[in-house]
Amino acid sequence: MLPHQRPVAVVIAAMSEEVAAFADLFGDSSILDGPVGGHDGHHLLDVGGAVVAVQRSGIGFTNATATVAHAFHDFGPGTPVVNVGTAGGLMHGIAIGDVVVGDRAVNLNADATAFGYALGQVPGMPTGYAPDERLVELALGADTGDRVRAGTIGSSEVFVTEDRARTFRAAFPTVAAVDMETAAIAQFAHVHDMPFVSIRCISDLCAPDGDEFREHLDDASARAARVAHDVVVGLAG
Repeated sequence: MLPHQRPVAVVIAAMSEEVAAFADLFGDSSILDGPVGGHDGHHLLDVGGAVVAVQRSGIGFTNATATVAHAFHDFGPGTPVVNVGTAGGLMHGIAIGDVVVGDRAVNLNADATAFGYALGQVPGMPTGYAPDERLVELALGADTGDRVRAGTIGSSEVFVTEDRARTFRAAFPTVAAVDMETAAIAQFAHVHDMPFVSIRCISDLCAPDGDEFREHLDDASARAARVAHDVVVGLAG
């Protein structure tokens, strides 16, 4: 594997636990403990002789955008981006442990309805961001034993707890899962022609506090990582 070899994919996760869950599947147990916010260097993994770049973004829109921009400038347009990690379950019927493959990404923060835009639509952007069809197909076909389903992922800068979840369910009835990065990465990928998919496992059901999330963080990270593993193996093969 050559360090300058263009990767078959860039895997972006917000948290060290999510990065480690993915890297561990390839026998790489390193955990990134340095600064976050697009400043972490890309961690390169050898996947059957192909290179996969892994980077921790940190939490939130700005950190996520900085990280995917870093990937764009390092590796160029056309490099597939796989966003992996955890999410809160918003839609009724979704369960902790379900892996949601985003078939659409929506910015829950955006509200320019006063100017005729749809709720969740950034002016000048589509109402939602579509992922790459091949990446979605690979994710939905992952042979991990987990319950994997397609669904809309909505992103907000606020960790969604019970009260806010009720508001979002009414305003965005098709959103299955909520996180704090997917829509930001999806918008950058849309503008810069980067194939993109988000793979998120449900770690909590938007409970009143963060205890449920903390309880299921490691297991949810592992489930999402297994699906992402199959995606990058498919790309490398």
